Amino acid sequence: MKNLFLIAIFIFAWNGHAFGAAQHDNSVPTLNKKAKTKVTTQGDLVTVTFGPIDLPTGHDGDLAASMPKHIFQLPRDMYLVGYKTSIFQKDGTPLPREFLHHILLISVDEPSVSCPGEPLFFAGAGMEMGETSFPSGFGVKLEKEKKLMAIVAFYHKAPPTQDVMASFEMQMAPEGAKVQPMDVYQVGVNVVCYSKFRDRGENETDEGIKINPGVQVLSAPTKFLKDGCIKFAYPHGHDDLLLISLENKTTRQTLLRTVPDVSPDGTLLGFPPHQVYKDPIGFSVNTQDDYEMTMVYHHPLHDPQLQYGMGNYLLYMTPGACQNQRSASN
Repeated sequence: MKNLFLIAIFIFAWNGHAFGAAQHDNSVPTLNKKAKTKVTTQGDLVTVTFGPIDLPTGHDGDLAASMPKHIFQLPRDMYLVGYKTSIFQKDGTPLPREFLHHILLISVDEPSVSCPGEPLFFAGAGMEMGETSFPSGFGVKLEKEKKLMAIVAFYHKAPPTQDVMASFEMQMAPEGAKVQPMDVYQVGVNVVCYSKFRDRGENETDEGIKINPGVQVLSAPTKFLKDGCIKFAYPHGHDDLLLISLENKTTRQTLLRTVPDVSPDGTLLGFPPHQVYKDPIGFSVNTQDDYEMTMVYHHPLHDPQLQYGMGNYLLYMTPGACQNQRSASN
């Protein structure tokens, strides 16, 4: 379990970003150990609910020790086919997405495909809070006997707010439905595997890669450890993001090209549905070719606050090459 806490330190980075550029802070506030968490199952909907808790919250200084977690098991074998996140007060009043640092779901007993030796990070959301729905007939298998762990963190610089709650709703396929299982694979410009943290550059922290003022283009080579057919790509980025892409450098193909919706000052508003890749045919990736992840950021010249960027995808893929290759990106 100690190793799992270390993995959680890495995984929060997938969703770490500033609560507005002017309020950026490198510390990662987390929900205290006394916070309430419950898991409910209603039909094909499994919901993990955190809170209520009063913000801002402090943290213990030791991220692994203070990282909130809730271990649970499902009532039966299920296939995850979609998910969404919300943040609100106890009375149901919606709260700004910036209050949420991250919600993560980990299968403790399942090995990661993309990060050998680490548990499987199979779903999650940061400030983008994208509503996910996989192509019909595909899902991620979650077995009854496997332990699942849910983690949440709120921003400690959020305005004082009472009775804050967050939920992560997992839509499951109806019992008995025919579902083709998918693997979950992480790729990013920033380091995405905890075991590789020691390889990070001097400009990279747990919150991402330091973004200089103006336009900055950052790329990282990527090799896949398993052949697969990508059916869905969940994007993640931070404020000031302009673009994330995944390219096959061997075949000279742009596979994913994702542009977020942002406010005039660059605050991330989310990813429009047409910018989130979803295709039952999909496109192939393999262990032989060379790939590259790229992220483009623009940090305003007049903003003196530090900004840390990320460009990541959670790729949902079936094993092996696609039967009918889709030729281009979204």
